[in-house]
Amino acid sequence: MTPTTAADFGFDDTDVLLVTGAGSGIGRAMTLAALGMGLRVSGWDLNQETLGETERLAASDRFLPVCADVSDAAAVAEGFARTRSTMGPVRYLANNAGPASSSPLDFEDALRVCVGSVRLMTTTWSADPALPEGAAMVVTSSVAGNVVGTASDWYSAAKAALAGYMRHLASSQPVRFRSNAVAPGMTATPRLDGFAESAIGERILGRMPMQRMATPEEIALPALFLLSPLASYVHGAFLPIDGGWTVAQ
Repeated sequence: MTPTTAADFGFDDTDVLLVTGAGSGIGRAMTLAALGMGLRVSGWDLNQETLGETERLAASDRFLPVCADVSDAAAVAEGFARTRSTMGPVRYLANNAGPASSSPLDFEDALRVCVGSVRLMTTTWSADPALPEGAAMVVTSSVAGNVVGTASDWYSAAKAALAGYMRHLASSQPVRFRSNAVAPGMTATPRLDGFAESAIGERILGRMPMQRMATPEEIALPALFLLSPLASYVHGAFLPIDGGWTVAQ
């Protein structure tokens, strides 16, 4: 049974969830699923057009769109201030934003986009004196961070670094918030449009036990579970959501 209310996951309908990368793909799926459960959601994205489409699909006064560059300290501070003044303190943080396209980046840019922005969002969020009890964060890593040959060098390195950063946070004492990561495999997002039909896509899918791509919703719901009170003793977990891709290697 698919959860349909905040209570199904143990959330309170007064809880605030902040999702980065809310304009498309997994971030949009997280946003819409959380709103469907009755949570309040601050959805951030750099792309005003795609964020506007998420707002249209949400059609909810419980959604706050924030157009911001999550790697820019001033923009992040302003976005948090707006979210707090409009919705209250953020209990749950979904660090999902990633590169806007699949075009190659140099390592410095990859680390800034994939890791530096997560560190900036997390430190800004957790520094709030009003951080609610039971706060939790989830990061969207990738199987590319621990399975060789699944993506470009810069992407694999950045996603591996992101998983390491999450584990560092989880080992910190005392624990003020829970930290976990999801590691999607091939997912049907705009970045991979047409990939499944390509020669390399067909070859990779043919080696996977489930032999298909995930939907964004199949990543979003496990991520929301890790944030939820149902996962109150889950801390420092790295959850592959990859249709068996990792174990088949």
